[in-house]
Amino acid sequence: MKTIQVQDAVGTVLCHDITRIVPGEDKGPAFRRGHIVTEEDVPNLLDIGKEHLYVFDPEDGYVHEDDAAQRIAEAAAGPGIELSSPSEGKVNFTATRDGLLDLDTETLFKLNSVQDVIFGTIHSNQLVKEGRGLAGTRVIPLVVHEDTIKEAEQVLRQHPPLIQVRPLKNCKVGIVTTGSEVYNGRIKDKFGPVVRNKFEGYGSSITGQTLVSDEQEMTVKAIEDFIKQGADFIVVTGGMSVDPDDQTPASIRATGAEVITYGAPTFPGAMFMYAKLGDIPIVGLPGCVMYYKASIFDLIVPRILAGKEVTREDIIGLGHGGYCEGCAECRYPVCAFGKGV
Repeated sequence: MKTIQVQDAVGTVLCHDITRIVPGEDKGPAFRRGHIVTEEDVPNLLDIGKEHLYVFDPEDGYVHEDDAAQRIAEAAAGPGIELSSPSEGKVNFTATRDGLLDLDTETLFKLNSVQDVIFGTIHSNQLVKEGRGLAGTRVIPLVVHEDTIKEAEQVLRQHPPLIQVRPLKNCKVGIVTTGSEVYNGRIKDKFGPVVRNKFEGYGSSITGQTLVSDEQEMTVKAIEDFIKQGADFIVVTGGMSVDPDDQTPASIRATGAEVITYGAPTFPGAMFMYAKLGDIPIVGLPGCVMYYKASIFDLIVPRILAGKEVTREDIIGLGHGGYCEGCAECRYPVCAFGKGV
């Protein structure tokens, strides 16, 4: 901060509010802290008795809060993101399409570790609609040194982008429903319609549904048949427990698929399996998916459809927040369930 004559202040940044008083009529700020002085401002400032100002001068190596926020935002934003114009030092991020919000949380932590820089977001890995607000960024002071912004930009260049909205792939989904009670017609299948509605809500299509008994050979054949028919996503429902009649996990393994995980630290959804047969994902769904609005299905399947690599570590990380409280009115995803570490 330095003192400067008004006539020499064009292009500098005010460090304080300047009040205009009109006796009997008005009293209020004529110029706000952070205002960039223009040629047109000089006569008005002189009229209210201001011959000298406390200012920051960009020529001294400082960046105005609006410009700082704009630069950080542009370095952080990836596909599917729209930036607002800076307002009071802040830039907002908005989704330009429906999809999965993908945040690099490690880079976010590093960015917020830069002195005087702040960047706040909603939780990652959730489905968002076009037009939804996702994040905001700014710096704390009215002006920051150029070195601070360069440090922030360097952090963001290391692992771009910090924030993006991934579109969901339109998959062709084959459903294999296990269980002799359904296969033999003793009870009506209620799993298939739930899975169909969920995938169609994500923009994917169901190529078919095959009912099989608890025999491993039938399940393996049904999976292989769907892949031959062009399915690029396989869902196997039921038979996921440790009961001796429940052979779904063994059947998925018998296809030669690589099992990423069997079991997830989520309630509901503990008996979930995720595997890959080449590039084709195969998920084994426990019965809870039929009854709960939000379960392991809703936490993992959108990530797969968005093209994200899902690792065992990702699923382990769901344990923090992996317990559904069973609220009388489910508000998922506006709750803690599945937010992870």
